[in-house]
Amino acid sequence: MILKNRTYLASESIIFDENIYLMFEVLLSHIENKVDITEDQKNQVQSFFTVKKFRKKQYLLQEGDICKCLSFVSKGLLKSYFLDEKGNEHINMFAFEGWWISDFNSFVHQEKAVLNIDAIEETEVLMITLENYEKMMLEVPVMDRYFRILYQNSLVTKDQRLIVSNSYTAEEKYLQLAQKNPEMIKRVPHNLIASYLGLAPETISRIRKKISLNKN
Repeated sequence: MILKNRTYLASESIIFDENIYLMFEVLLSHIENKVDITEDQKNQVQSFFTVKKFRKKQYLLQEGDICKCLSFVSKGLLKSYFLDEKGNEHINMFAFEGWWISDFNSFVHQEKAVLNIDAIEETEVLMITLENYEKMMLEVPVMDRYFRILYQNSLVTKDQRLIVSNSYTAEEKYLQLAQKNPEMIKRVPHNLIASYLGLAPETISRIRKKISLNKN
């Protein structure tokens, strides 16, 4: 495994190296679930990334800035969202372990971002710049196929979400989310789930209360 050369005390180095190793294991496992990749290719891939940690509520990206990196979440939870004229959040997505996140238009075209991205939990990410992303695609062609699969899956998910948003009742939206993403229901505050579903927090509370009564 490739690690950046840094100066640490021996005990600090062991902890640091182990943590970096675990972060890359999450990424490499995700890649292996999509495509076949050799050990040499794994080492190449790792060389293109840098590591960063974010505190709870710390910004990874703010509206108006340039999205300089595509980020892979190895630990923690992020959200991306935009603000309306009244300052209300409209959540675009949540990114758990094994998810990628960015303002992709800003990243690809190096234009000002329209999305904000911040941490719901303490989060560790692997980040790749546009220059390294493009270089990786040329030097490790299997990664081009990997990302193509991700983009195809993302388009399918967006289509499904559009259908749910326009044709499901509030209760159906929540139940469908709970069925497909139980981890989201457990880890994401209910007011943020409400924003993601386009519902009022009071509506989510009412639905949860109804579900609880039905169970009893």
